[in-house]
Amino acid sequence: MKRNKIHEIYVGEIKTHGTENAEDPFDDKYITAGYKAPINGSVFLSTLGLTGDEQADKRFHGGKEKALFMYPKENYLELSCELGKEIPVGGNGENISIIGINERDVCVGDVYQLGESVIEVSQPRRPCWKPARRHRALDFSKTIQDLGITGWYFRVIQEGKITKDDTLKLLKRPCKEWTIKKVNDVMYVYTDNLGLAESLIDCEYIPESFKKTLRARLRGEEESQISRLYGPNINA
Repeated sequence: MKRNKIHEIYVGEIKTHGTENAEDPFDDKYITAGYKAPINGSVFLSTLGLTGDEQADKRFHGGKEKALFMYPKENYLELSCELGKEIPVGGNGENISIIGINERDVCVGDVYQLGESVIEVSQPRRPCWKPARRHRALDFSKTIQDLGITGWYFRVIQEGKITKDDTLKLLKRPCKEWTIKKVNDVMYVYTDNLGLAESLIDCEYIPESFKKTLRARLRGEEESQISRLYGPNINA
């Protein structure tokens, strides 16, 4: 198996799913661009993402800091085992399914060449409730978070075309002490370790939204994650 190789590239349009006021919350109406489809050939990657890709809720998805969402193909085996049901590759709404690299291998601030583009790891993904509704698995997002298999986002430094045959080539690693897995552990696992929280706040490559959560923790305030992880599925 070739490391750091693109397995698939996905894009999706905003669509409405479900039925309004359905009895089962999993069947209720919602809007998402998470049902993404694989593409053939090349696609242009701009500072705002892939041509043809959309985001339904731009408060939490898309934009320059979350231009590209990458998720390891191998994560699906662990996720499916934990949930007790098969989750297909591409089912987490990723733009890039990658082979042979995961959250333990990637650090915030990493700069990579991908095809004609140059991209920088901006942050881990914070999973939300919509894929859980898609797969009718209430604890889908909580499971991803607990396992630390969140995937990660990139900002785009240099625009250009990418193809399925491209590999991810590391150009620079300025923050080798903070892998995506370690950041996730501080955010969601070692929540009582205030020293780790302080250290992560000091990392210049960590986004302000993460630092806000950590500063609240240092004040003795822990943010509720119920809305993000379960949302309107909570009664399912």
